[in-house]
Amino acid sequence: MGTLNDTVPANDSVIYRCTLKEELKYILLPVSYTLVFVVGLGLNITALYVILFRTKHWKPSTIYMINLNVCDTLYILTLPFLIYYYADGNDWPFGEPMCKLIRFLFYTNLYGSILFLSCISLHRFLGVCHPVRSLSWMSGRRARLVSVGIWVIILIFQAPILYFSRTRLNGDFLICHDTTSKELFNDFLVYSSVVMFLLFVLPFGVVLVCNGLMVRKLQEPSVGEGPMSQRSKQKSVKMIIIVLLAFMLCFLPFHLNRSIYYIFRYLDLENCNMLRFANNAYKATRPLVSLNSCIDPILYFMAGQSFRKSIKKLSMKSDKSLSTLL
Repeated sequence: MGTLNDTVPANDSVIYRCTLKEELKYILLPVSYTLVFVVGLGLNITALYVILFRTKHWKPSTIYMINLNVCDTLYILTLPFLIYYYADGNDWPFGEPMCKLIRFLFYTNLYGSILFLSCISLHRFLGVCHPVRSLSWMSGRRARLVSVGIWVIILIFQAPILYFSRTRLNGDFLICHDTTSKELFNDFLVYSSVVMFLLFVLPFGVVLVCNGLMVRKLQEPSVGEGPMSQRSKQKSVKMIIIVLLAFMLCFLPFHLNRSIYYIFRYLDLENCNMLRFANNAYKATRPLVSLNSCIDPILYFMAGQSFRKSIKKLSMKSDKSLSTLL
């Protein structure tokens, strides 16, 4: 592994006014990404197996959830490359094409998770607030068409990442830019701002409105009468909490701190302490984005009785196999 050097840091800050000491990143990101990789991969593979092989009837919500699961799983599979990269002090050994691919997959699946979570919220909102009128809208065919449309949108908006992502030789280190080279940074800032508005700010607004209206609807006395509807009401409340938790804890701090850091980097501040603080805050929120891959499987668990029964069957089979071996 390359050794860290405080006088010549292994990051793109050496070509700016201020240099950044990123020792925090070299510890925080490998450790957090490793934990997410181990826990998140196990949870999402289990969820994917249950949805594909144990779910007989695919509802529209099931279609959105399997797409969300695919996004989370593909996102998690990019982490080993980043774990090695950051643990080695920003020394990328895989070449520029792989750098472009990993950055592309990282952000494609990040925004895919955001959009499919928004679809789940919108679907739940229609079922709770407009149960009769929405019957013709919430079909499996429409859910498949919406899912295909989302993938097309994501791939189109993330394609420029393949252009902006570059590698740069910095002494003995090969840097795989998380942003882009300095010459392209102004264009990258415009691009990332547009993507953030269209693929995060607008979906987040949809989630807030849908969940706010659902909460108001669920508070009505007529809602929740009878044992089945009461159970459905409790499930809706839990799903609202999980989706809002994912956005408020995982996505919002990341995008907010990243925007502040990008602006400070664009201004190339003379006050290096402010830039360093913004950079550290941005790096500290990156593991929170990955944490979403561990939160999403909770939605699968609450999706219905069939999923929970399948989990119980799997655990019973594993217990039987273990008792046979013993």
